[in-house]
This record gives sequence, structure tokens and C-alpha cells, in this order.
Amino acid sequence: MLAELGGVKKIYLAVGYTDLRLGINGLAQTVGTKFDLNPFEKGTLFLFCGRRCDRIKALLWEGDGFLLLYKRLEDGRFDWPRSKDQAANITTDQYRMLLMGLNPIEPRIKEVVPSRVS
Repeated sequence: MLAELGGVKKIYLAVGYTDLRLGINGLAQTVGTKFDLNPFEKGTLFLFCGRRCDRIKALLWEGDGFLLLYKRLEDGRFDWPRSKDQAANITTDQYRMLLMGLNPIEPRIKEVVPSRVS
């Protein structure tokens, strides 16, 4: 479900750490108070990540109620941007980068140092 974006017009990352014990009401309140955004905006997906980077939660208002999605990776971690204390608006391409394990805000190419062969 998280890989498909049917009907989603905007995507926001809650940059930094979020307590993933929060449910729908707590996450909606976080969107409204901490990030000064409207959680009731139809077609807007809000993504949250806790300290463990192997799981994320998503909150989506469908017009008649909230949809709460939870994804846990069996192997690997999300490269979640932690540097800013705000919500970052990302594109669908950046969203796909995130689901592939890349940091969509500050993409980096890791330098590979060739090993010495004796």
C-alpha cells in the first residue's frame, strides 16, 4: 500500500524523530502543532519515523476518516533525514527513493574505497 500513491497529491516527511507509539490522534496532533500543517487535508500523506529506522508510520485523511499505515522492514533501514525540526514536502520520486532506502532530502553517494590486493 505504501508503495502505491493512488490519490496522494502531497507528501510530507516529519523530519527528525517521532514517537511511533502515537496513534491516529497523536500523529494528527503532531502534524497540527509541531509542523503547523492541516492533517485533514485530503490527499496529503504524512510520514513518520522513530529512532529505529526499520519502521515508519503514515497518516492519510481520506475525507471520511484517517488511514494509518505501518511498515516494518525485515532487513535494512530507512535513511530518514534527521537534521531539521520541520516537515519536509517531497516529490513522488523522492518518496520512491525513501522506500528504496535512500535519503530523499540529502542524497549522498557513499565513497567506496577499493581494498588493497596483495
